Amino acid sequence: MLGCLASLTGFALVLTLAEITFRFLPVMSVMRPDPVTPSSPIYHYAPGRSFVFSRDWNLDLVNHGRVNNAGFVNDQDYPAKGEQPLLAIVGDSFIEAFMVPYANTVQGRLARALGPKAHVYSFAASGAPLSQYLIWARLAVRDYGAQALIINVVGNDFDESHIGYVQSRGFWVYAPGNDGQLRLQLLELRPGFVRSLLAHSVFARYLFINLHMKEYANLRWMHARSSGEPVRFAGFTRADADPARIADSLAVMDAFFRDLPAYTGLPPDRITFTTDGFRYPNAAAEGKGTYFDQMRSAFLHRALSRGYEVLELDRWFFSDFQEYGQRFEYPHDGHWNDRGHAIAAKAILSSRLLARPPFQIGPEKSSAGYRSPEAASPSMH
Repeated sequence: MLGCLASLTGFALVLTLAEITFRFLPVMSVMRPDPVTPSSPIYHYAPGRSFVFSRDWNLDLVNHGRVNNAGFVNDQDYPAKGEQPLLAIVGDSFIEAFMVPYANTVQGRLARALGPKAHVYSFAASGAPLSQYLIWARLAVRDYGAQALIINVVGNDFDESHIGYVQSRGFWVYAPGNDGQLRLQLLELRPGFVRSLLAHSVFARYLFINLHMKEYANLRWMHARSSGEPVRFAGFTRADADPARIADSLAVMDAFFRDLPAYTGLPPDRITFTTDGFRYPNAAAEGKGTYFDQMRSAFLHRALSRGYEVLELDRWFFSDFQEYGQRFEYPHDGHWNDRGHAIAAKAILSSRLLARPPFQIGPEKSSAGYRSPEAASPSMH
């Protein structure tokens, strides 16, 4: 009995010391979304909070950021509709960009380039699919008066917009209705006990977030049930072009373009899409025929046929890589680094959208979000 008590006391002491020690380290903050329910149906974080980003056991890619008054990761607050034109950029973790200082993100660079001419707001969260972008696009136009939209599209946006492939809760996804047509459906989110625990314990956050304990357990379970064949990825998503996955993804695209005009109220010349790519010529050659290759081509065709502008970022990625040979993502994280964001901003600043009223970016501003390696600051990754 005494030995058991001593063991418990020793264990409690170790936990206490670990908690104290990790409070001095840049452990990843727990991001706390507000509940997403029919009465509060728009995913956003609890507003007005600062956060620390880091990843993995060695606390890599440390960044300090802020959740603004609207519940999105952005250094600026979003006032109600103002007199200045508003450009909104919508996306997932690529736009949310936890690991990139705000000034170096796409939205930070665009805001700096537009200066007093216009505001730039971002609406994004990790795990959000294409279907969720409709909800944030409507929010940007209806509540904040956005006059134009940039929507960033990445490889896992298509299948994860379908209820059969959902990865995250709290978002709107497409599900078959009674008429057989895909309709938007809310997957409610009510944060539970574990998230509350992580919010109060730094050591628990290190274990569950930085060390990926939950993901590791899931991967072991999935590996035990799998054939042992390695999963190939291309374009930030699984490479396999399974016919059912392709069919469901194409149906999602058609539903998205069906709903886009009604949700935004904007004509096609006020909406521009950016599409992430393979980023490097050799990766593009290896990725021919993969799921992402097929989805990107299908999306491009559907968007252009309806009059939308599409900026395929590979055009800019390839050119920059051939000239400078620098990477656009982190060594152990496939999200854009500072340079990737600079390339995306450069593409947007050269778009037809920003050449028209009310923005009318001049030629001298078209590369304001971009710097060559020789001019890059030490923070450039």
